[in-house]
Order: sequence, then C-alpha cells, then structure tokens
Amino acid sequence: MDTYKISELAKEFDITTRSIRFYEDEGLIQPDRKGTMRVYQRRDKIRLKLILRGKRLGFSLAEIRELFELYDTHQEDDQLTKMLKIIDEKEAVLKRQLDDINTLLEDLTTARERCEAALAKAK
Repeated sequence: MDTYKISELAKEFDITTRSIRFYEDEGLIQPDRKGTMRVYQRRDKIRLKLILRGKRLGFSLAEIRELFELYDTHQEDDQLTKMLKIIDEKEAVLKRQLDDINTLLEDLTTARERCEAALAKAK
C-alpha cells in the first residue's frame, strides 16, 4: 500500500504543508498517525487532488466537503446532481463576469478613441 509523507504531497502538488494541515483540520482528508508523523494513504492523495481541482474551478471548501460526504455515503446520483448544480452556478457567474468584462473593454475602447481624437484635433 502506497503511503506518503506530508512533505511529499506538498512537493507533488506544489502547495505548503500548512495548506495540507488546513484541509485536514477542515475534515477533508484524514491521514493516519504514527506517533506525531502524519501518514497519508492513496485516498488522501486523491482527495487532495480533488480539493485542489475543485478550488481551481471555484468550488468552496463547503461545496467540496458536501460532495465528499455524498460520495462517502454512496449517494453517487445525489453527488452528480449536486455537482451539476454547482457547475451551473459557477458557469452563470463566469458568464456574467465575462459580460461585465466585455462591456468594460468596449468602454475603454470608446474612451481611447475619444482621447486619440482629442489629441489629433489639438495638434
């Protein structure tokens, strides 16, 4: 059985050991203990990978925890339904942000054109 030290996981995922301990404190991963040393199993490594992927996609730790709980209690259909709901919400937020960004870019282009026209007129 593969086991990992906290430093190995931190290096592999390019995060701090403090981040890993934080996820442990949040109950998202549960390493075994050998004395004071944490021993991470393959399951912890996979969960850590999923946590980081979820964060990159904009999932909150509460959302990630809920998905893990649904998985742990063998509610795969509920887990997939919940994940689709979260994806739809994140997608809607990103589309609104994209619309806002496009509007701002148009406003900046208009402002630039006016400034350039004013400079050309002044010469």
